[in-house]
Amino acid sequence: MLDLKFIRENPEAVRRAIEQKGVSLDLDQLLALDREVQALRRRVEALQAERNANAKAAARAKPEERQAMVEKGKAIGEQLAHLEPELRELEKQLKNLLYLTPTIPWEGAPVGPDDSFNRETRVHGKPRTFLFEPLDHVALIEKNGWADLERAAKVSGSRSYILRGDLMLYEQALLRFALDRMVQAGFTPLSVPSLTKEEALWGHGQFPTARDQVYEVNGGEAYLAGTAEVLLNYLHAGEILSEEEVPKTYAALSPCFRSEAGSAGRDVRGLMRVHQFNKVEQYVLCRADLEESNRWFETLLGLAEEILQALELPYRVIEVSTGDMGLGKYRQVDLETWVPSENRYRETHSCSALLDWQARRAGLRYRDQEGKVRYAYTLNNTALATPRILVMLLENHQNEDGTVYVPKAVQPYLGKERLEPWPW
Repeated sequence: MLDLKFIRENPEAVRRAIEQKGVSLDLDQLLALDREVQALRRRVEALQAERNANAKAAARAKPEERQAMVEKGKAIGEQLAHLEPELRELEKQLKNLLYLTPTIPWEGAPVGPDDSFNRETRVHGKPRTFLFEPLDHVALIEKNGWADLERAAKVSGSRSYILRGDLMLYEQALLRFALDRMVQAGFTPLSVPSLTKEEALWGHGQFPTARDQVYEVNGGEAYLAGTAEVLLNYLHAGEILSEEEVPKTYAALSPCFRSEAGSAGRDVRGLMRVHQFNKVEQYVLCRADLEESNRWFETLLGLAEEILQALELPYRVIEVSTGDMGLGKYRQVDLETWVPSENRYRETHSCSALLDWQARRAGLRYRDQEGKVRYAYTLNNTALATPRILVMLLENHQNEDGTVYVPKAVQPYLGKERLEPWPW
């Protein structure tokens, strides 16, 4: 959500952002509604002031004058009884439009309507040249008894999985490895619930536009979060932190749930696109300072790259285009990791800076050193998500005999140097 004052004073910049991000929003309608709300609010406030003044005067008036004042007060009250609900309804309509206003993207973002305009900025590592015919991750899993995909589909439906043996232990080792890396970087580790209230999803920005991606529980009393960011972004909602209390830097481990609506037929085989997964998420709430936000952006991106490098995986860095980055993003950089069986890179990390867009939605504020209450800036990035990263690890690190090499950084967590077939 953008500052309404900013929208009024910079309509062309907002209009350009709407166009660049492909948002379905009529800015002229929003501005006209804003003017209507302002006019009606002034009228309501004037009537409220008149009613209060009349009430005070009636208390001091002579008995023969009081009845006329009482009647006047009733008349004003009747007008307010009609106008106040109208004002609340118009304010609600305006807020719904404000929820659709996009953040102004940074000047370095590629301008284009979709991911075909994303720009590769650099590549780390080289794809492996195999001296044998490599298997894809599903074939490796089946060869070694590392998962039960058919029974998972029977008990939980499509895009489900059950990891078994070494692969299950490997997943847990990877999550702890990533969490330890974040703690070493000074982040506070958290475990967060999977259930979230609706207001947290509005504060995060997932509602209203991506409601179809969220699982609803018990008729809308709660929802299953698609990322820990939803909950982290609402932890301090409504509070006014001191400037000394920011930045807040969190690393949260949680199960995540996504309906994957609109992705029918895509990545239905194996572990690439599933309904439930586990993730260590990076999150920062910092001062409303662009330079500080930029520094944290580079920090979050650097931590994700360090993790991929420790996992000995080749990857590339992608500057995401305006039309692909979403409503609230000021800047987004994705890390895409090499998948040998597909002969291409696939996204494993998404680093985002949102300035105060989420903070205004969620009420994330702090009091600066001059005593002014300001909205904070927020950022987030994946640290590590499973099981998707297992696809890259299995395929890139496989041996000819079907076993899989475990990167040195993870070996202490797993207690072995390679994944081996699991006894049936």
